[in-house]
Amino acid sequence: MIAIIIAMGVAALIGGYMFFTYRKVKNMPVGPDSARIKILTDKNFNQLTGSGISLVDFWASWCMPCKLMSPILNEVAEEVGDQARICKVNIEEYPSVAQKNSVRNIPTLIIFRNGKEIDRIVGVKQKDFLINKLNMLKYK
Repeated sequence: MIAIIIAMGVAALIGGYMFFTYRKVKNMPVGPDSARIKILTDKNFNQLTGSGISLVDFWASWCMPCKLMSPILNEVAEEVGDQARICKVNIEEYPSVAQKNSVRNIPTLIIFRNGKEIDRIVGVKQKDFLINKLNMLKYK
Protein backbone atom coordinates (compact mmCIF):
# COMPACT_ATOMS: atom_id res chain seq x y z
CA MET A 1 0.00 0.00 0.00
CA ILE A 2 2.82 2.41 0.86
CA ALA A 3 4.53 1.58 -2.45
CA ILE A 4 1.38 2.57 -4.34
CA ILE A 5 1.15 5.89 -2.49
CA ILE A 6 4.83 6.62 -3.19
CA ALA A 7 4.39 5.70 -6.87
CA MET A 8 1.35 7.97 -7.15
CA GLY A 9 3.27 10.82 -5.53
CA VAL A 10 6.21 10.38 -7.90
CA ALA A 11 3.82 10.24 -10.88
CA ALA A 12 2.11 13.43 -9.70
CA LEU A 13 5.47 15.22 -9.37
CA ILE A 14 6.57 14.12 -12.83
CA GLY A 15 3.20 15.11 -14.31
CA GLY A 16 3.36 18.52 -12.65
CA TYR A 17 6.89 19.10 -13.88
CA MET A 18 5.91 18.15 -17.44
CA PHE A 19 2.83 20.43 -17.31
CA PHE A 20 4.79 23.49 -16.16
CA THR A 21 7.62 22.80 -18.62
CA TYR A 22 5.08 22.50 -21.44
CA ARG A 23 3.48 25.82 -20.50
CA LYS A 24 6.85 27.53 -20.25
CA VAL A 25 7.99 26.32 -23.69
CA LYS A 26 4.57 26.95 -25.27
CA ASN A 27 4.65 30.61 -24.24
CA MET A 28 8.35 31.06 -24.96
CA PRO A 29 8.88 33.72 -27.60
CA VAL A 30 11.15 32.87 -30.49
CA GLY A 31 14.15 35.14 -30.27
CA PRO A 32 15.64 36.94 -33.23
CA ASP A 33 17.67 34.91 -35.67
CA SER A 34 21.40 35.39 -35.95
CA ALA A 35 22.46 37.67 -38.79
CA ARG A 36 24.23 34.61 -40.25
CA ILE A 37 20.98 32.65 -40.67
CA LYS A 38 19.46 32.88 -44.13
CA ILE A 39 15.67 32.88 -44.41
CA LEU A 40 14.60 30.73 -47.33
CA THR A 41 11.52 31.12 -49.49
CA ASP A 42 10.18 29.24 -52.47
CA LYS A 43 11.98 31.78 -54.69
CA ASN A 44 15.50 31.68 -53.17
CA PHE A 45 15.66 28.07 -51.91
CA ASN A 46 17.49 26.56 -54.89
CA GLN A 47 19.86 29.50 -55.21
CA LEU A 48 20.95 29.46 -51.56
CA THR A 49 21.25 25.67 -51.24
CA GLY A 50 22.74 25.16 -54.71
CA SER A 51 26.40 25.57 -53.80
CA GLY A 52 28.46 24.48 -50.83
CA ILE A 53 27.05 22.96 -47.65
CA SER A 54 23.73 24.23 -46.30
CA LEU A 55 21.87 23.12 -43.19
CA VAL A 56 18.17 23.94 -43.61
CA ASP A 57 15.78 23.99 -40.65
CA PHE A 58 12.13 23.37 -41.57
CA TRP A 59 10.05 24.87 -38.75
CA ALA A 60 6.72 26.44 -37.75
CA SER A 61 5.87 29.10 -35.19
CA TRP A 62 3.46 26.83 -33.28
CA CYS A 63 6.03 24.00 -32.92
CA MET A 64 7.53 23.85 -29.41
CA PRO A 65 10.58 21.75 -30.39
CA CYS A 66 11.21 24.27 -33.21
CA LYS A 67 11.28 27.04 -30.61
CA LEU A 68 13.92 25.07 -28.71
CA MET A 69 16.01 24.69 -31.88
CA SER A 70 16.10 28.42 -32.66
CA PRO A 71 18.80 29.48 -30.14
CA ILE A 72 20.78 26.31 -30.90
CA LEU A 73 20.82 27.18 -34.62
CA ASN A 74 21.92 30.73 -33.77
CA GLU A 75 24.92 29.31 -31.92
CA VAL A 76 25.71 26.87 -34.75
CA ALA A 77 25.54 29.69 -37.31
CA GLU A 78 27.93 31.84 -35.31
CA GLU A 79 30.37 28.99 -34.74
CA VAL A 80 30.53 27.53 -38.27
CA GLY A 81 30.82 30.95 -39.90
CA ASP A 82 31.38 30.64 -43.65
CA GLN A 83 32.07 26.88 -43.59
CA ALA A 84 28.35 26.14 -44.01
CA ARG A 85 25.22 28.13 -44.68
CA ILE A 86 22.58 27.86 -41.92
CA CYS A 87 19.07 28.46 -43.24
CA LYS A 88 15.45 28.33 -42.09
CA VAL A 89 12.17 27.69 -43.92
CA ASN A 90 8.84 28.46 -42.26
CA ILE A 91 6.62 25.63 -43.50
CA GLU A 92 3.47 27.64 -42.78
CA GLU A 93 4.55 30.35 -45.20
CA TYR A 94 6.18 28.05 -47.78
CA PRO A 95 4.45 24.64 -47.64
CA SER A 96 5.50 23.89 -51.23
CA VAL A 97 9.18 23.90 -50.17
CA ALA A 98 8.44 21.46 -47.34
CA GLN A 99 6.40 19.24 -49.64
CA LYS A 100 9.08 19.24 -52.35
CA ASN A 101 11.62 18.07 -49.74
CA SER A 102 9.27 15.45 -48.23
CA VAL A 103 9.23 17.10 -44.80
CA ARG A 104 6.63 15.31 -42.71
CA ASN A 105 7.76 16.15 -39.17
CA ILE A 106 9.22 19.27 -37.67
CA PRO A 107 11.74 20.31 -36.78
CA THR A 108 13.48 18.62 -39.70
CA LEU A 109 17.00 19.68 -40.56
CA ILE A 110 18.27 18.74 -44.01
CA ILE A 111 21.89 19.13 -45.01
CA PHE A 112 22.48 19.89 -48.67
CA ARG A 113 25.73 19.79 -50.61
CA ASN A 114 25.58 21.62 -53.93
CA GLY A 115 21.78 21.36 -53.96
CA LYS A 116 21.56 17.64 -53.18
CA GLU A 117 20.36 16.25 -49.86
CA ILE A 118 23.14 14.39 -48.10
CA ASP A 119 21.68 14.02 -44.59
CA ARG A 120 18.41 14.46 -42.71
CA ILE A 121 17.94 15.02 -39.00
CA VAL A 122 14.53 15.01 -37.32
CA GLY A 123 13.92 16.45 -33.87
CA VAL A 124 15.82 18.67 -31.50
CA LYS A 125 19.58 18.23 -31.57
CA GLN A 126 22.27 19.94 -29.57
CA LYS A 127 24.84 22.37 -30.95
CA ASP A 128 27.79 19.99 -30.63
CA PHE A 129 25.93 17.24 -32.53
CA LEU A 130 25.14 19.60 -35.43
CA ILE A 131 28.63 21.07 -35.60
CA ASN A 132 30.21 17.61 -35.55
CA LYS A 133 27.81 16.47 -38.29
CA LEU A 134 28.71 19.48 -40.47
CA ASN A 135 32.43 18.96 -39.85
CA MET A 136 32.21 15.27 -40.80
CA LEU A 137 30.30 16.02 -43.99
CA LYS A 138 32.72 18.77 -44.95
CA TYR A 139 35.47 16.17 -45.49
CA LYS A 140 33.40 13.52 -47.29
